[in-house]
Amino acid sequence: MAQLAPIVTLAATGASIYAQTQEAERQKKNARTQQENAAAQQAAQRQVLAVQAAQDTAERQAALERGIASARARLAAGGVNPNDGSAAALTEGLRSTAAAAQASDDATYAARLTAGRRSLLNQDSSILNWARAGQGLGRVARSLLD
Repeated sequence: MAQLAPIVTLAATGASIYAQTQEAERQKKNARTQQENAAAQQAAQRQVLAVQAAQDTAERQAALERGIASARARLAAGGVNPNDGSAAALTEGLRSTAAAAQASDDATYAARLTAGRRSLLNQDSSILNWARAGQGLGRVARSLLD
């Protein structure tokens, strides 16, 4: 009977290692599924942000064109050549203001994209499962030596 105890312990440890391996596989599968879901959500978020950025750019460009056209029309109505002097400075100022606003929006867009990035340090706990299995083997070896 005393000789059966180490064999039973070995069998129990083997079953425990098998169960831990199966659990690790389930965890890996779940982690993979979660990563795929997160990647799909991030792709959708990027698309939404890209569409919003494109829409904002188009709206800003349209507003700039309207503003320049309005300023040129007022200057031309006042008898000033809209391509010379202060009229040209005015239109250039409108363009530079719009460019600065666009640069700010581009920086915000880039920040939103990077904020959605997942950490590279996510754990899959595979090493922990192998460590537990090693501890089980250590217990078996110790019981066989006793």
